[in-house]
Amino acid sequence: MTIQIGDKLPETTLVKATSDGPEQVSSAEFFAGRRVALFSVPGAFTPTCSARHLPSYVEKAGELHAKGVDVIAATSVNDAFVMGAWAKAGNADDIVMLADGNADFVRALGLSADFSKFGMGTRGQRFSMLVNDGVVEQLNVEAAGEYRVSSAEHMLGQL
Repeated sequence: MTIQIGDKLPETTLVKATSDGPEQVSSAEFFAGRRVALFSVPGAFTPTCSARHLPSYVEKAGELHAKGVDVIAATSVNDAFVMGAWAKAGNADDIVMLADGNADFVRALGLSADFSKFGMGTRGQRFSMLVNDGVVEQLNVEAAGEYRVSSAEHMLGQL
C-alpha cells in the first residue's frame, strides 16, 4: 500500500551523510517535531536528479524555509558516501542527505520502483512530500520518466 496524505511515516532506519561520516537515524526521530520538505530521486548523480531536481531545492531553500519548512532532505537508494559526494558536487549544504541503501524506506512507503532494465535494481520513485511531525501533509509522486510535481517550485506552490 502506498503512503497517503494524513498517514504517519513508517519506522525505518536511514543513514545520514555527515562531515564525520555516515550516521544512522530512525525515520521517527528524524521527522519528529519539525516540518520537513523531503524529495526522493532514483539515483544521485543521475541526469535529471543532478541537473534539475537537486538544484531546484538548492536554489529554493531560502524560500522554503521562509514558508515554514524547518529542514530540507533528499533521499535515494544510494549509500551515504555517494549521497555525501552528491551534496558536495551540488553545493547542497542546506540539504540533509538521507541514504536508503537497501530501499527499506521507499519500500515501506510503497514507493519503490524496479530499475533493473537500467542496471540499477530496486530504487525509489521520484517524489516529494511535506512531512509535519512525522505525518504526510503533501505527497507528490511523479509519473514514470517525468519531473514536475516533485520539484521545489511545485512544493512552494503548495505552501
